Amino acid sequence: MCEVGTQLYGFLLLKIGLLCPNSPSLIISQLMAAMKLIAICQAGGKFLTGKDGCLSYKGGDAHAIDIDDEMKFEEFKVEVAEMFNIRTDSMSIKYFLPGNKKTLITISNDKDLKRMIKFNGSSSTVDIFILFEEVVALEVSNMPGSRSSRTTLSETVAPAPLNACHSHVVDTVLDVVHDTNQIDTNMDMDMPPEISPCLPIQSSNDEKYAKGAQQWQNTITGVGQRFSSVHEFRESLRKYAIAHQFAFKYKKNDSHRVTVKCKADGCPWRIHASRLSTTQLICIKKMNSTHTCDGAFATTGHQATRSWVASIIKEKLKDFPDYKPKDIVNDIKQEYGIQLNYFQAWRGKEIAKEQLQGSYKEAYSQLPLFCEKLMEANPGSLAMCTTKEDSSFDRLFVSLHASLHGFQQGCRPLIFLDSIPLRSKYQGTLLAATAADAHDGEYPVAFAIVDDAESDDSWHWFLLQLKSVLSTSCPITFVADREKGLKTSIAEIFEGSFHAYCLRYLTEQLFRDLKGQFSHEVKRLMIEDLYAAAYATKPEGFQNSMESIKKISEEAYNWIIQSEPQNWANSIFQGTRYNHMTSNFGELFYSWVADADELPITQMVNVIRGKIMELIGARKAASDQWETRLSPSMEDKLKKESQKNHSFSVLQSTCSTYEVCGDTTEVVDIDRWECSCKAWQLTGVPCCHAIAVIGGIGQSVYDYCSRYCTTESYRLTYSEIVHPISDVELSVSKDSQLVVTVTPPPTKRPPGRPATKRFGSQEVVKRHLHCSRCKGLGHNKSTCKE
Repeated sequence: MCEVGTQLYGFLLLKIGLLCPNSPSLIISQLMAAMKLIAICQAGGKFLTGKDGCLSYKGGDAHAIDIDDEMKFEEFKVEVAEMFNIRTDSMSIKYFLPGNKKTLITISNDKDLKRMIKFNGSSSTVDIFILFEEVVALEVSNMPGSRSSRTTLSETVAPAPLNACHSHVVDTVLDVVHDTNQIDTNMDMDMPPEISPCLPIQSSNDEKYAKGAQQWQNTITGVGQRFSSVHEFRESLRKYAIAHQFAFKYKKNDSHRVTVKCKADGCPWRIHASRLSTTQLICIKKMNSTHTCDGAFATTGHQATRSWVASIIKEKLKDFPDYKPKDIVNDIKQEYGIQLNYFQAWRGKEIAKEQLQGSYKEAYSQLPLFCEKLMEANPGSLAMCTTKEDSSFDRLFVSLHASLHGFQQGCRPLIFLDSIPLRSKYQGTLLAATAADAHDGEYPVAFAIVDDAESDDSWHWFLLQLKSVLSTSCPITFVADREKGLKTSIAEIFEGSFHAYCLRYLTEQLFRDLKGQFSHEVKRLMIEDLYAAAYATKPEGFQNSMESIKKISEEAYNWIIQSEPQNWANSIFQGTRYNHMTSNFGELFYSWVADADELPITQMVNVIRGKIMELIGARKAASDQWETRLSPSMEDKLKKESQKNHSFSVLQSTCSTYEVCGDTTEVVDIDRWECSCKAWQLTGVPCCHAIAVIGGIGQSVYDYCSRYCTTESYRLTYSEIVHPISDVELSVSKDSQLVVTVTPPPTKRPPGRPATKRFGSQEVVKRHLHCSRCKGLGHNKSTCKE
C-alpha cells in the first residue's frame, strides 16, 4: 500500500453515527430524540491506497461535533478550524460518494454540504476529509471556541460508540438546561471516566493574574472535609484548580461519588469523595495533594465552565447590564489568569442573565396569572394572552385603564400604529398604538406582543382588542402603513374612521419599488417635493409639487399618483390628522423596548407598565406648573400665527362669513371654525386669517381653540394613575382557577446580532455608491471590475 499526500498536509476524517438510544434519563432520551447526527472528527492520520485503488484512513486524534441539514458551510468550517486551531482559508473539504472510495468530491458551499448530507441520508456514517497545509499544535487554541455541543473524546484514538453518544448527550444537557432552568449545570449523572465536563481554557502562570483566585486556594483542605452536595464539591474543586493553576479530569463522576486526578500524565495528585451514608453530605475520603507535573497547566489549562463564568460575572452584570463579552474576557484574564474566548464569555453571560432575571420558559407559563394580577391592580384594564393549538404562546394584548381614560378624555381622535421587532430569545414583534396629547407628546394607548411577524392576522386581532376597550363613538384617524391587510382591518373594525398613510413608509416603499434608478441628490429633491405635496392645504399646491416630481421622473410621478393620495395628502384627505404625517410616535415604545426586550416576557411587560406609570406621573407633575390656557406648544403655534395678521384687511360677507385679504384671499367661517387655507382645521388653533377676524369682532382667540389643545385636556389625559403589581410569586397554585397552559413559541432568536429598527422624524435615504468610471451603482472606482 502507498501513502497519499505530502509532508505539508494533514487530513481529517469525519464519521457520523446516530445518537445512542439507550439513555439512563428521560431528559437525556428526549434530547437525543431531537438531535440528528454526531460527527466524530479525526485529525493527524494518513491515507493509504489499497491494491484495488480504494483509499483508507489510519490514525489521528478524535473529537465530536454536531451536524445536520441546517448547518451552514461557513459554520462547519469555523467549527473544525476552532477545534484543531487551523485557518479556515487553508482547508480543502472533500468526501466520497456512497460506494466509491476512489474519487473525492469537494465541498465548497452550502449546496455542496446539503448535497453530501442528502447522499448519505440512508447511511449511519459518512467520511469527510479535510486537507490543510499545516497542523497547528492541538492543545492550545487562541481561536474562539466552537458551539457548546462540541466534546473532546480522546487525545489519541476514537472512543467506543457508547461513550460518544453519552458524551454528546451529557454536554447537550449542560447546554439546554440554561434555557429550561430545570436542571443544574453539573447535574448528577454518570459520565465516562475519560471525560471532564469542564472546558479546558488556556491560562497564564504570571503572579499578577493570581490575585482574583487567591481566595480559593483553600477551598479544598484534605481528607474529612465535607460538602453539602456533589455540586458544591465540584464547584470547590474547580476553584481550587484555578487557584493552583492545574487541570484535572474525572475518573468517576456521579450523584454519590467523585474521583478526580491531575490531567498531566504520571502526576500522582488525586482526590476521591463520596456520600456519607443516610445523608446528602459529600466527604473527601482520599487525597494525594502532591503534584509532580511542573507547568502542566501550560499544555492543558484550567477547568472553567460556563456556569463558573456566570457565577463570577453575575454581580457585576446586575450593576452593568451592558457588560460586553469582550470585557468579560479581559476582566477574567486580569483577575484569574484564564483566557476565555468570546463565545464562552457570551454563554456565561446568558446563564448569568437567566439566573438574575428568571427563566424565559417559566415566564410564559406565568403569563395567565400575570395578566390576572395586572387587571386586579388596575381595574378597567385589559390584559389577555392567547395560545396556539399546541399551547405555545401566540399573542398578548395590554391596555391599562389609565391609558384608555387619558386617551378618551384628553387626546385627539388620532392613533398611530407601528411595529417593533423584539430581540428577545423567542423573537416576536411588539405592536403599538400611540396618540398625541395636547402638547403634541407621544401618549401610550395599548400594545401587544405577537409571535408571528407583523402579519395581517396579527393587526386584525390587535385592532379587535383595541375596539373592545375604546368606548368613543367619534371617528378615529389611524396613521399607519399602507399595507393591504391593515387598510382592510381598519375599515372593517372601525367603520367610519380614516386610514392616513404614514409618509415615511410611503417614501421608503417608493424607492424600494423604483430601486436603483435615482441618485442621492435626486432622491432628496423628490422627498422634498413629496412632502410639499402632502402638506399642501389646497389642491393647486398639491398639483404644483406633483408637477415638480413629474419633471424629475414620470415613472415616480405615476407611482405616487397610484398610491391613493386621498389617504395622505392634506388637500384631499377627508379625515383630520392634525398635520401629523408620519407614524413615528412609536418611537416612545421603541425607547422603552430597547431597555427591556431581552428580559423574560412578563418582566418586559412589567417594565413597559412601569414606564407608563412613570410617564404619567412626570407629565402630571409638570402640567401642574403651567399657567397658560393652552399647552406650551400650542401657545407657541398661536403666537406665531398672531404675528402674521398685521397686513390683512377683513370684509364681512354674511353674519358668520368673512373675506380676509392679504397675499392671498381666504374665506373664514367663524361659526364653523373653518378657513379656506385649512390651517385652522389641521391644527385646532386659529390661523392668522381667523385671528384677524376674531380680533375684529372683539372676541378672545382662546375661545376658538380646539379643546384638544388646552392645558385642561392635557391634565385630564394624565389624571389617572397606573398602579403597581404586588410582589407575588407568579406560580399557579393547586387551587387556582386558571387552566391555561402557555409554553414558549417554537421560534428562537437566530445566531448573530439582531437587526435594529430605527425611528426618526426625519426621513433618511441611504446613499448608494456610484462608480465614476463605468457609471454603475453599488461600487466605486477603486473596486470597479471594468
